[in-house]
Amino acid sequence: PTRDNSMIQPRFIRVRSALVRECMAEFLGTFVLLLFGCSAAAQVKTSRETKGQFLSVNMAFSVGVMAAMYLTKGISGAHLNPAVSLSFCVVGQVHWGRLLPYSLSQILGAYVASALVYLVYYDAIMDFSGGVLTVYGPNETASIFATYPTEFLSLSRSFLDQVVGTAMLLLCILCLGISMSMSGNCGAAINPARDLGPRLFSLTAGWGTELLQLWFWVPLVAPLIGGVVGTLTYLVFIEWQLPDLPHSNNEHRFIKMGLF
Repeated sequence: PTRDNSMIQPRFIRVRSALVRECMAEFLGTFVLLLFGCSAAAQVKTSRETKGQFLSVNMAFSVGVMAAMYLTKGISGAHLNPAVSLSFCVVGQVHWGRLLPYSLSQILGAYVASALVYLVYYDAIMDFSGGVLTVYGPNETASIFATYPTEFLSLSRSFLDQVVGTAMLLLCILCLGISMSMSGNCGAAINPARDLGPRLFSLTAGWGTELLQLWFWVPLVAPLIGGVVGTLTYLVFIEWQLPDLPHSNNEHRFIKMGLF
């Protein structure tokens, strides 16, 4: 979007580096996404579902995605997710040199959002948990921030769950549909930043090293694979089957036809 020149614009605040501006946008966008989603999770969990239910969390994350995309799309493309950034690098829409800075910005945004949610809901979390921060059990509160598998779920099934969920995210961006249909197994992380940022915050806030048991690498690795699978599926079944466009429009068609 273009800037409104009637607004106050202190020139010394404008960052000259395009990469830094884009990283700032990714940080803020992921911050907004996690602030909405984790706040809803905290409200539902600590109220024992008297002030919201499972659907409330799904809706909050979906609204967070929508708000973050509108907020940052004009600067960075609103990736909000290392799996999205990687997928765009693979198909040549984003330079590989932006992958690591984008991903770190997204993880940091998720970390800071988790810290703010913790501060806002601190009293409620302590009241619910009895002052004991646990990862599992009837009074666990770790799931407010990061995602965890159900007790019966095997590691291979959880990996498949994350690959499929992230593939669908890149294919059609139905965040609400994915969270309502694919979060029963392990919380539908489908975003390494969404899981790692809050997990690192939980580790520093006192939930203990139990956060880093066998499962934790799954929502970091599987979404990266799933994102590429979803993007390539879109290219093969949709993008490459579209009628040819004039050369001037064809080179940017993937961005226009895509949803990011």
